[in-house]
Amino acid sequence: MTDEYYMLQALKEARKAYDAGEVPVGAVVVMGNKIIARGHNQVERLGDPTAHAEIIALTSAFNHLGSKYLPEASIHITLEPCLMCAGALYWSRIGRVVYGADDEKNGYRKYVIPVPSIHSVGIGPWPFHPKTELVSGTLKEECARLMKDFFQSKR
Repeated sequence: MTDEYYMLQALKEARKAYDAGEVPVGAVVVMGNKIIARGHNQVERLGDPTAHAEIIALTSAFNHLGSKYLPEASIHITLEPCLMCAGALYWSRIGRVVYGADDEKNGYRKYVIPVPSIHSVGIGPWPFHPKTELVSGTLKEECARLMKDFFQSKR
């Protein structure tokens, strides 16, 4: 399976959020080429500002595995993680973070101060675990289009 395949699965989760009137972000956690957890934004439904797709997917993965660490797993997220979610991903020690669209307004990169480091590929300091690999821009246009459509429908 490819990153694109798993991002399409994350987009399915994001569409669930869209249909529920939530900001359309979806995430899937993959381990051994198998999706072990899914999540989509449920902030409004749960009345919980921490109920982001990543947090829900991570919690489900931890419960599925009976472990608080995910070094052999990857997470595919339709939108650049916010600072809170980047922190959760850091503590999970997840092996790979793959996201689609950039989030200039609320993404983690807005809040990190650029400093030279082995991980700072021109985007600021590394907010993830040192062993975490980052892949950005997977199905970027499709992920961004869903967000744009959602916010246009709210205006």
